[in-house]
Amino acid sequence: MALEFTDANFQSEVLESKTLNVIDFWAEWCGPCRAIGPVIEELSKEYEGRVKIGKVNVDVNPNVSVNFGITSIPAILFIKNGVVVDKQIGAVPKSVLDKKIQSLL
Repeated sequence: MALEFTDANFQSEVLESKTLNVIDFWAEWCGPCRAIGPVIEELSKEYEGRVKIGKVNVDVNPNVSVNFGITSIPAILFIKNGVVVDKQIGAVPKSVLDKKIQSLL
């Protein structure tokens, strides 16, 4: 199950984490976000225990979104040791995200 990251827990859960974090910035009203949601869930199960995979609802958590300059969604950030090491804007096939995760492990 994908984790839920918020303005309140993003610092401790993501930025202070030593593992790779894959964060999906999304919103309820965004069609492409809803399309990629099941892919994020699948990846979270496949990489459980090795990669933290979660979501940030941009409508509910504006601070994190602004801090990372999120202007288009879905936006998927790959964060390692508190630093954005890669990103993907827009809905893409699972294989694209899987390949990015593999390259960063």
